[in-house]
Amino acid sequence: MNAIRPWRTVERRKSRQIMVGNVPVGGDAPITVQTMTNTPTSDAKATIDQIRRCEDAGVDIIRVSCPDKDSTAALPEIVRAAQVPIVADIHFHYKRALEAADAGAACLRINPGNIGSSERVEEVVRAAKANGCAIRIGVNAGSLEKDLLEKYGEPCPEALVESALDHIKLLQDHDFHEYKVAVKASDVFLAVAAYHGLAETVDCPLHLGITEAGGLIGGTVKSSIGIGSLLWAGIGDTIRVSLSAEPEQEVRVGFEILKALGLRTRGVRVVSCPSCARQGFDVIRTVQTLEDRLQHIKVPLSLSVLGCVVNGPGEARETDIGITGGGAGKHMVYLSGVTDHHVQSEDMLDHIVELVEAKAAEIEAAMTDAGEADEVVEAAE
Repeated sequence: MNAIRPWRTVERRKSRQIMVGNVPVGGDAPITVQTMTNTPTSDAKATIDQIRRCEDAGVDIIRVSCPDKDSTAALPEIVRAAQVPIVADIHFHYKRALEAADAGAACLRINPGNIGSSERVEEVVRAAKANGCAIRIGVNAGSLEKDLLEKYGEPCPEALVESALDHIKLLQDHDFHEYKVAVKASDVFLAVAAYHGLAETVDCPLHLGITEAGGLIGGTVKSSIGIGSLLWAGIGDTIRVSLSAEPEQEVRVGFEILKALGLRTRGVRVVSCPSCARQGFDVIRTVQTLEDRLQHIKVPLSLSVLGCVVNGPGEARETDIGITGGGAGKHMVYLSGVTDHHVQSEDMLDHIVELVEAKAAEIEAAMTDAGEADEVVEAAE
């Protein structure tokens, strides 16, 4: 069947599917959004509090760093409290991987070549198999093996891919196949080229990210270009937006990237103008307030916020709810693309929030009445 709008179609790369806890990654599963806590993992309460905020933002999988025994000792409590699978981030010390697997981690983030001998790799694989853990191989341009740097002279796409293949072989030699791979770099061009090269070489799920991307604005731009271009090309099964910002911000940016490409539709999609002298209300502050007040909405719906009638009616026709600025503090409200009623400036924010909440409740009720709430939400995402 031909698509109605073929220019919007993203043909995803065919990858085999693995399970990270109860979350499928790869194949035809929805592209998942990950983040990483920045609290000391040994402080279980602080870490759980942060995980809860990320869950409220919609995160699918959360990674926690396990640099020492105190961290892995806190892991059972964290895993029990979390509503999403926990990935244990392991560097160098294979015993932390063994402890994390026994503590209930759904996935181990390791570089098999960094944790020692073949015997140690075999121990980690055995622990992963015994506990139903997946493994994420994390190749990073900033920590490439010395022999590859000597061979290629600098981090380059070929070096990242070769490193990934070397690590994959270590797992395959021990008959372990429940893995996903990342080849991250802070250089957008390098990361994108490496992912393209890897995608042509392996069939495992790929975890996308532009590492050390920067602060909220700069990192969002770099990540959107890098991750977005790969997803648009059909590459990628799970993503993490790396920002020098709170983890829940990473989750929100990740979802916005997926929403822009039509790959996930969780929450309110806001269409808004940059504002100008024609605006009938303060568009910038209105959008900021609405985005903040509507973060709790989980079901997919669309909201247009336009300052004047130049593009306002046209955009409102394509959204569930719309507001277009008018004169004398009186603005037009659109429902399902049709003009419905006016609202005064002083009442506008509360009124729009109420309309969105009512529409979200209506959608949820329709799902429940159909007896397939969870399935519908998952399919929409």
